[in-house]
Amino acid sequence: MTQKRYIILSGVIFALIGLLHLLRIIFHWPAIIGTSTVPFTLSLIVIVIAAALAIWAFNLSRTAVS
Repeated sequence: MTQKRYIILSGVIFALIGLLHLLRIIFHWPAIIGTSTVPFTLSLIVIVIAAALAIWAFNLSRTAVS
């Protein structure tokens, strides 16, 4: 696997993670770990972080050696 493909794959994975958290908020899907419910604000934080990492990866892939 080339460096460029690895970076693009990383960007796609981060984008999917962000999308799934966005869908969780839109459809009010619960996230339960043990006996604790994960708040939706945590998903908002994850969306921002995942989006930033995906954008970073896609921007980096434009300059990566194929």
